[in-house]
Amino acid sequence: MSEHLTHSALLARQLHAALDAAGSTLAVAESLTGGRLAVALAEAPGASSVFKGSVTAYATDVKAQVLHVASDLLDSRGPVDGEVAQQMAQGVRTLMRATYALATTGVAGPASQAGHPPGTVHVALAGPHGSTSVELGVHGDREAVQHAAVIGALQLLHDHIRPSESPGRTW
Repeated sequence: MSEHLTHSALLARQLHAALDAAGSTLAVAESLTGGRLAVALAEAPGASSVFKGSVTAYATDVKAQVLHVASDLLDSRGPVDGEVAQQMAQGVRTLMRATYALATTGVAGPASQAGHPPGTVHVALAGPHGSTSVELGVHGDREAVQHAAVIGALQLLHDHIRPSESPGRTW
């Protein structure tokens, strides 16, 4: 098993334990990760107790129609944007009736998209107290960008629900 998969598996297991202990649930909305975040979460033992499901919304119209991302936001900024990621997370959280939701959007490459270079990644978290997003600048090929986005999303939730284990990270 490669190092980034080991890290994502460890994070997923820690998240499942923490969410289960709190009686919380999780859903995800993905674009550039194409289902990889859902796979990381579903492979963890005990996934069915906390992981409600996912929406893989590669197409911009799916982001608007299924996840209820504002069409005017998509028209003005495009799908590679932190606020879009937050609205994706909020949309899937509502759709799945989950306590928390994660979202990924960005450019995995190999080509730029709407002026954004490969490696531009936005991950977002929505929860009972609002939402936040983080922009990641990732270097590497398409697979490396996608794996970094998965880890970035898992880390964002980890830092929120287990802040004592993540010094210096807050939101």
